[in-house]
Amino acid sequence: MPPRDEEEQRLLVNPLLDSSDEERAYDSTEKVHIIGADEPNEGGGDNSDVCSTKAPPFSWKKLWLFTGPGFLMSIAFLDPGNLEGDLQAGAIAGYSLLWLLLWATAMGLLVQLLSARLGVATGRHLAELCRVEYPTWARILLWVMAEVALVGADIQEVIGSAIAIKILSNGLLPLWAGVVITALDCFIFLFLENYGVRKLEALFAILIATMALSFAWMFGETKPNGVELLLGVLVPKLSSKTIKEGVGVVGCIIMPHNVFLHSALVQSREIDARKIGRVREAINYYSIESAAALLISFIINLFVTTVFAKAFYGTELANDIGLVNAGQYLEEKYGGGLLPIIYIWAIGLLAAGQSSTITGTYAGQFIMGGFLNLRLKKWLRALITRSFAIIPTLAVALIFETSEGSLDTMNEWLNILQSIQIPFALIPLLCLVSKEDIMGVFRIGPILKIISWLVAVLIILINGYLLVDFFSSEVSGVILTSVVFVFTAAYVAFIVYLVSRGITFSNFPLKFKRLTNSGN
Repeated sequence: MPPRDEEEQRLLVNPLLDSSDEERAYDSTEKVHIIGADEPNEGGGDNSDVCSTKAPPFSWKKLWLFTGPGFLMSIAFLDPGNLEGDLQAGAIAGYSLLWLLLWATAMGLLVQLLSARLGVATGRHLAELCRVEYPTWARILLWVMAEVALVGADIQEVIGSAIAIKILSNGLLPLWAGVVITALDCFIFLFLENYGVRKLEALFAILIATMALSFAWMFGETKPNGVELLLGVLVPKLSSKTIKEGVGVVGCIIMPHNVFLHSALVQSREIDARKIGRVREAINYYSIESAAALLISFIINLFVTTVFAKAFYGTELANDIGLVNAGQYLEEKYGGGLLPIIYIWAIGLLAAGQSSTITGTYAGQFIMGGFLNLRLKKWLRALITRSFAIIPTLAVALIFETSEGSLDTMNEWLNILQSIQIPFALIPLLCLVSKEDIMGVFRIGPILKIISWLVAVLIILINGYLLVDFFSSEVSGVILTSVVFVFTAAYVAFIVYLVSRGITFSNFPLKFKRLTNSGN
């Protein structure tokens, strides 16, 4: 019987596809060099043993080098759609849904850790792996679903930025002008990307810090009740009056495009995926930095929820608050000061909108390149991805410029659009990370597999509740009801297909090579 280390090494899947001209998330020249990446595993036994399966000892310096992808991923937990869900949950339910926000963030962390694990262990991101695994019709359909979800999210994010710009300009710049200004962030993204991944990550660190400072300032200005806050986090409470907001809190945490994005972002580090110890090391560091990033995002979301809980819970305005009028209502309640609270809110909202639109562009590049294997220059892919969202967003801004209520209704439709797409990111992810012929020794074990599927089913059911609740009130008439029924049947059938295919993966042994690490 072979030694355990040799057996594990035999099971390690070489992430290189047979074809050398496949589209890659990052070129080798773009990747961040990790100390010792090209050396045997230090601390993993004999230094001459390149087949060591043990991760090298922990290093703060290495953690710093791995830090970045998790924070870019965490932006999806802080986008304007999430902020709107936070403020509505606080205004309508008070502090009672903070525990749900905590557990929703934990579920989101689990999904993102699986996404990162997939990217590190295979050397390919989710969109690329879906291209290899699924037949053409299913692959194209998955791509369309991912693009639709991305466009829907991007519309919300760009509109959020445009609202903030309108506030900061004292109404001089209309929504459509804010949309045009926000579209220019694509060029900022392209400029920074040319100067290295770490420069782009530094920009996001600044934007997250801006959000944290802005909403912490609002937290200090409004002085929420500390005892009620703590009870809200620790004591589960859900009533019939707040169930819709509770479902919204969970539903807006998982963003379909973010699942694709994280599996690509982790490939920005130079990792020798033929060495089990190095892969384990990368997974460990990415887990730490992702947990830290989502802890910060949870605190920021908590700030927003508690500010609006303190200000508007139990008032007549609670049911009328949205992104468009939130700053105005805060200003009316708390007035001016050294820096009027409406501008503090707008600065935080602008940082959220700008950062999330850039990550949306980034995700769009990977989704398009991965599913279609398009060997286009990154600037061209970025412009195509940005155009998909900016053109419909500009139309939305022009139509709803003077109609705040209609803009809020549009956001409800966009939230539903996101909910519909979630299974088409979660199911392929869970099927892929469960398979030995794809993940090698890094496939998830039975306990984690059960937990992951339970979380996925819960998320899908929660979003299913949103769909049923929404369409039951919006859809009427025989013809429209029939159309919805047909699409629902096709939707469920595709989900069943994805799950059943996940049980019988068969393409990967033909597409991937199993190579033992012989030191070559």
